[in-house]
Amino acid sequence: MLEGTILAFDFGIKRIGVAIGESRLGQARPMSTISAEDNAARFAAIGKLISEWQPAQLVVGLPRAMDGGEYEMTSRCRRFAHQLEGRFKLPVALVDERLTSSEAESRLSESGLNWQARKQQLDAVAAQIILQDYFDVQHATLGEPA
Repeated sequence: MLEGTILAFDFGIKRIGVAIGESRLGQARPMSTISAEDNAARFAAIGKLISEWQPAQLVVGLPRAMDGGEYEMTSRCRRFAHQLEGRFKLPVALVDERLTSSEAESRLSESGLNWQARKQQLDAVAAQIILQDYFDVQHATLGEPA
């Protein structure tokens, strides 16, 4: 794992959740949601975040079926990850994101937020879970405390 700031993305057709974390701390937090549907606006927003935060690495959630198989959204996320790597010249890690959206919904529901407030934060919290999973796996692999 590279040291420094890491940005994570929960890619979706309508929205992209964004989370941020510092590799040494191993703690992820939700950042924002990019709501643009056209690629130019999406990548402009991502470029602005990358310029501001200067991440050492990017992480993208990779959706899979419960049996581990792939489906259409899996290939779209892989393409998104390749585009990030090509455009921004940063390493991109793919992380299994099975059940992250339902876990994010559960966390937000427990916080007492109404449905509309939860919907606005859902994708960013899903990105946080993806990034935290990445940190936890990396720290366990390296034998470091998470």
